[in-house]
Amino acid sequence: MAETPVLTPVPEAVGQLYDRATEMALSDGTFGENLHFGYWDGAENLAEAAIRLTDVMVDRLRVDPRSHVLDVGCGVGGPALRIARNTGAAVTGVNISAEQVAAATRLAGEAGLAELVDFRHGDAMDLPFPDDSFDAAIAIESIIHVPDRHRVLAEIARTLRPGGRLVLTDFFERSPIPAEQRQAVNRFLRDFMMTTADADDYPSLLRRSGLRFEEVVDISEHTIRQTFTALATPVKRDEQVELFGHDLPDQFDPADMVDVTGFGCLLVVARKP
Repeated sequence: MAETPVLTPVPEAVGQLYDRATEMALSDGTFGENLHFGYWDGAENLAEAAIRLTDVMVDRLRVDPRSHVLDVGCGVGGPALRIARNTGAAVTGVNISAEQVAAATRLAGEAGLAELVDFRHGDAMDLPFPDDSFDAAIAIESIIHVPDRHRVLAEIARTLRPGGRLVLTDFFERSPIPAEQRQAVNRFLRDFMMTTADADDYPSLLRRSGLRFEEVVDISEHTIRQTFTALATPVKRDEQVELFGHDLPDQFDPADMVDVTGFGCLLVVARKP
């Protein structure tokens, strides 16, 4: 079998993918209002673990009711709503998916947080905000979907005020991936329009983007295997076709990723000087 190619993400196509995923994810309930991997340190299910990952990241933001936080790739708004509830900070989310922006806006209204939280449709590589707009920024599994990490980080740096902190998660290869597992990884990256980072490049990447490196942590042991295990339910072909927009013989299956120990998750913390 020919090797599955990993393609450069195209923002408009990523937006269309998450437009299709929004209603499916909200009605399914597996993730709750947090459409990202979980941090499993006692959580009983993926919805709880996803909230826990948000909390682990927000702890590093160090924000309070005086802060204005940017949520880059805000999903359907779960992290932004949690930040506002727990810290009192104002949050502005930006998302390439118009459907997710609409869902997040609806959820903010239902939660009574519309005065603290607001969501915009936009591209992370060309953020629709002036310089020095935010005190902190969070990006949970969004930088994986962009074709140019440097450009996104430079945009975040531009919109942060001096001293503002950035906390993000990214996927990377933590060890060589055996040939027999490479296809599964490539299918995952292809179908969700993602790429992986090089962990060793992050300090220089942040510096070139106008940010100061503070911390890079491999959180794979708390995130990857447990999340893929939680997602590894019998695959429904019609739902896959609806989500990915194609029907291929080598469609992604979460069960194939459970034992890929070389695939990992990074937590990155930086600060604007």
